[in-house]
Amino acid sequence: MWRQWIPFWHPGVSPEGGDVDLLFAGLLIASALVLGLLFFLLALFCVRYRAGNEIDRENDEAKSWYWEVSWTTASLLCFLALFVWGATVYFEIYRRPPDELTAFVVAKQWMWKVQHSGGQSEINALHMPVDRPIRLVMASQDVIHSFFIPALRLKHDVVPGRYQDLEITAQRIGHYHLFCAEYCGTAHSGMTGEVVVMEQADFAAWLSQQTPTSSLADEGGALFRQLGCSGCHSAGSKIHAPQLEGVYGRPVPLSDGSTVIADDKYIRDSILLPRSQIAAGYEPLMPSFEGKVTEDQLLRLVLYIKSLGRQP
Repeated sequence: MWRQWIPFWHPGVSPEGGDVDLLFAGLLIASALVLGLLFFLLALFCVRYRAGNEIDRENDEAKSWYWEVSWTTASLLCFLALFVWGATVYFEIYRRPPDELTAFVVAKQWMWKVQHSGGQSEINALHMPVDRPIRLVMASQDVIHSFFIPALRLKHDVVPGRYQDLEITAQRIGHYHLFCAEYCGTAHSGMTGEVVVMEQADFAAWLSQQTPTSSLADEGGALFRQLGCSGCHSAGSKIHAPQLEGVYGRPVPLSDGSTVIADDKYIRDSILLPRSQIAAGYEPLMPSFEGKVTEDQLLRLVLYIKSLGRQP
């Protein structure tokens, strides 16, 4: 392949790696052509219209509409084609496979904390099975970070105050670098880690060897009761509060007449900013837990509410 002819070029190990490499090469070629044409015209005009050169300089107010329109149209079509090409690769990267696993990543100054659904956790490392898509739900505890795996040709900013989703798949076993690609403070350069891609049987064995005390959803349930949430949101509560059984993924009517889907972001905002989206038929009595729970705890609460079954 053409990438093997380029020194220091390491092929990607994700299904989208080849498309990203090809798009990057296309952008480089297009930029080189535009830059080459610019310098060619610059050199041509410097030589042609240099001082002392006998050339017709009359009629300098005439407009060359033919060349201007042609150049503008060609540039527009070229860069629109690059945009469509890039958008196609983007949507391919952010597709949602039906059989994906889920892991949760919390970025802090200056570390990556990864938690698996079964309760297994790791610092500055991500273990994953080969040829199996995994969905990363990412959040930042403090400032903007950027989750970057060069071998997979994937980078995604992790912004405080919201969840970020990223689907990754590795097609080759090995250890790959993990970086933060956004300056996040004095120890930014030390915010590194590794992605460990294993055979699926080895990954299952690794999960079983971590021996977590409980799943994240169970820990979220314990935290739910510890914070006193069950006193208002349980079925037998005397306080008029929304029931949470089966609410995840369903439309929720709001007091302003609009409707919102109860996804991860809605549940997170309801915990931290309960008065921003008030459910229809309820008073804004819930206190805010902003500053009282960490991103780790928020993930557990969201998973617990997500795990609640539907009421009969």
